[in-house]
Amino acid sequence: MLSVLKKVSQFYPGTAAVALIAIASQFLATNYGAPVLVFALLLGMAMNFLYRQEHTKAGVDLCATQVLRAGVAMLGAGIAVSDIAAIGFAGVGVLIGGMFFTIAIGPVLARMLGLKRDMGLLSGGAVAICGVSAALTLSSVMPKNEEQSKFTLLTVIMVTTIGAIAMVTYPIAVQVLELTPQQAGYFLGGAIHDVSHVAGAGFALSEAIGVEAMTVKMVRVAMLIPIAWCFLLLFNREGGSGQSLKPPGFLLMFIALATINSFGFIPAAWSSALTSLSKLSFLLAIVALGIKTELSGLISHGWRPVALVLLQSVFLGATMLLWAVFAM
Repeated sequence: MLSVLKKVSQFYPGTAAVALIAIASQFLATNYGAPVLVFALLLGMAMNFLYRQEHTKAGVDLCATQVLRAGVAMLGAGIAVSDIAAIGFAGVGVLIGGMFFTIAIGPVLARMLGLKRDMGLLSGGAVAICGVSAALTLSSVMPKNEEQSKFTLLTVIMVTTIGAIAMVTYPIAVQVLELTPQQAGYFLGGAIHDVSHVAGAGFALSEAIGVEAMTVKMVRVAMLIPIAWCFLLLFNREGGSGQSLKPPGFLLMFIALATINSFGFIPAAWSSALTSLSKLSFLLAIVALGIKTELSGLISHGWRPVALVLLQSVFLGATMLLWAVFAM
């Protein structure tokens, strides 16, 4: 009993600090209307000194790893594979093709901009799938090092910022082009990064567009399962261990929950609760990653990460818009 209490006390100071910063971030987001993850990142990085304290370091590491993985696992409860049928075979094909090409050109663009290949893969996956959730999920199956943590934070910052801009500007494009609700929903759901941004853009135009956009978006979110598996295979092979692939437990739980939810065995209330817990876990993980990162290390990358995510976003958006306008 004493050993358990001692272990808990080891993590308490760091996790309490992360929780307090998360609460402050939520308060600021509620009162100023900005994305909560932006405040979480900024406040976390401002508290970087906490990671240099022995009594808080363990708790921060716990939130950045185990809490993050728990969030990834619970995310599966909000995914249903049946959403694919509502879009049609051709639409799904273009959607998935655009996603894979966005990820595939990531390493090429990264090298052209003088960045590491892994950052191109990570940002491509975040842009192609579901923004911050995808960035954190894919990062969790990639090699762990200080540079990777910086890449993850940079990707989160970029997809959050560009996603917020798209939420405002893409509906204007829909109105200028006079797209039908089906066309508009496909474009918004296929091009905007974060689920919340898709909902904001779609339902701002009409309920019909919002529903269509969220349906398309859920197909992209469902692709997180096979793409995360591909990332796992890629980095396991490059590790050169020669051992059989052993997928992490949190990814297996993600797949299990998504499969159970697809058959309708998870009640809607439970699915909503687990999805909310997943978002809370991601918020805590972002705060912890911010605490672990020095601002000077992020600034040293300059404009290149911005250009990388922007180019990937433009590529995916143009692909979805062209299909919506000329093929639907």
